[in-house]
Amino acid sequence: MLPERCPPMPTSATPAAVSPDHLAAWVAAAFGRAGLAAGDAAAAAEALVLADAFGVHTHGTKLLPGYLAKLRGGGYRAAARPRVAREGPGWAVIDGDAGLGQVGCRHGIDLAVAKARAVGIAYVGVTNTGHIGAAGGWAVRAARAGCFALVTGNDTPSVAAAGSRGAVLGSNPLAWAAPVPGGDPVFLDIATAAVAGGKVYAAVQRGEPIPPGWLVDDRGLATTDGSLYPDRASLAPMAGHKGFGIAMLAEWLSAILPGGAVTTQVGSWMFGPPGDPSRHNAGFVVIDVAAIAGPEAYAAAMARFAAEVRGAAPAEGTDRVRLPGDLEWERHRRAAVEGIPLPADVRSKLAEAAHMVGLEASP
Repeated sequence: MLPERCPPMPTSATPAAVSPDHLAAWVAAAFGRAGLAAGDAAAAAEALVLADAFGVHTHGTKLLPGYLAKLRGGGYRAAARPRVAREGPGWAVIDGDAGLGQVGCRHGIDLAVAKARAVGIAYVGVTNTGHIGAAGGWAVRAARAGCFALVTGNDTPSVAAAGSRGAVLGSNPLAWAAPVPGGDPVFLDIATAAVAGGKVYAAVQRGEPIPPGWLVDDRGLATTDGSLYPDRASLAPMAGHKGFGIAMLAEWLSAILPGGAVTTQVGSWMFGPPGDPSRHNAGFVVIDVAAIAGPEAYAAAMARFAAEVRGAAPAEGTDRVRLPGDLEWERHRRAAVEGIPLPADVRSKLAEAAHMVGLEASP
């Protein structure tokens, strides 16, 4: 049973920073009110709070109201139990049972790590799940277990192809992470669009201009009018045809290979009917580093590589050169001590979530 009173969240009258543990407990309580079992609620909350701790607020707890709406509407099944539909020694396909994406992905990455430890390298595809959130969090989870991970996902089309008038593919995420003995994993998490759609929504909500290169209108021409998205504009592909090709790779690994919903078969978790499953998919390629590289040689190589990159002469106006993930880990360590600074748009979404599930605490 959930407690009648939940930890209060910060309001505009109190400091915006909140401890990660405090925020995770509150989010888990909200998920519990929507019917998730305690373990699933905690896992989903952990994933969202990690994104906030990294400073990636577009994929953190700001997503909570949308997820709650799908859970309450039945589009995401609160009682979903992901199951292995078919498998071999080094691969598997999981049916997410139309559950929350964070629940399906937790099962997927953990199974991929287990199989990689058994045979060296593994692939796991998760089909029929919900929006997967920040792909980098799943890659980091594997890296913390001593494995390299490549994570991909697909989404409903919102990104133009090079030369198209309208959306062709989703802003399909691609992330990877590698373990660093004695340190935090190196990791990269990117949308294969020029920018994640959530950043367009966030900029519009804050009244900020849209930078050139983010959007193309319904004529296929560049636009800075964020209000056109998504009805009359699409996201531009990252780096033109190069980003489009990488997005196709993400589609193939996450959906085509395991037999999941592809492109327009995937529904919008934000704008689709709350009672409809979104049928998102994810793909995980995991390598057990210890099975291939000698531990001492790997540690020495990573240390040398990291030192060379970080030791490169910084450009004028730049304090230092960072590895992928360095900035996020700096924010993560700061958040553990000072709390996570929640922007106003995130606090507003948490207040909306509190109202939706009847929590006394108001963000």
